[in-house]
Amino acid sequence: MVRMFGPRQLVLALDHAVSFAREDFLPGPSNNAALTLVERWPDWPNKVMALVGPEGAGKSHLATIWAEVAGARTLSARLLGETDLPSTLVTGALVLEDLQPAELDERALFHLLNLAREEGAYVLITARVAPASLTLTIRDLASRLRAVPAVTLDAPDDALLRLLIVKLAADRQLNVDEPVVNYLANRIERSFAAARSAVARLDEEAMRQHRPVTRALAAELFRDVPA
Repeated sequence: MVRMFGPRQLVLALDHAVSFAREDFLPGPSNNAALTLVERWPDWPNKVMALVGPEGAGKSHLATIWAEVAGARTLSARLLGETDLPSTLVTGALVLEDLQPAELDERALFHLLNLAREEGAYVLITARVAPASLTLTIRDLASRLRAVPAVTLDAPDDALLRLLIVKLAADRQLNVDEPVVNYLANRIERSFAAARSAVARLDEEAMRQHRPVTRALAAELFRDVPA
C-alpha cells in the first residue's frame, strides 16, 4: 500500500525572547556553586574566574547577572583579535564569553589578561571546557590560564530539568501542563541542550499541525525515545 502525504507546512524560524534577569535564573544543585560565585562578588578568590559547563547550562545567564551588578562589559572571545582591548576593561570588569580553542587568538588573550592584571580588573570567562585544559602555543598564556579558578555547572537534576522545560516553554509563550512536563522529563536526555531541543521541536510541530501542546502530541514526537 502506498501512503500519500500532503505537503508539510513550513514553520518560520522565530526569535524567542529569553530573559536573563536574576529572578528568571533557575537555581539547583547543579549550578549552586556558580550562582554563589556570582553573588559573592567582589569577594572572589581570584580576579579572573571561569564558569565552565555545557551549552545551555546557564553560563551566559549568570554572566549577564554578574555584568549587571559589576558594570561589566561583555566581549565574545571570537572577537578578541578585532577589539580595542583597553576599552573593554574601562569599567574594571569584563565578561569574556564562550572561550573556545578553535577560534582563540592567543596573543590577544595574553594581552588582555596582562592588562587586566595591571589595572586590577575583574574578568569572568565562560567556556565549555576549563581554560586550564586548553592546549596552547603561548606557554605563558597556558600558565596564566592554569591559574584561573573554574566553577563547573553540571547536568540538571530531575527537579531542575522540569523547571527548565517550563521556563523554555514560557520563553516561547507556550503553556505546558504537568503531564507534558513529566512526559518530556522522563523521555529526554538529562541535559540543558536536550530540554531546549525538545521544547523547540514540540513548539514547531504544534505550529505546523495547528494543535495545542498536549501529552498526546509529545508522545507522538518522543514515543521512540526510551523512557
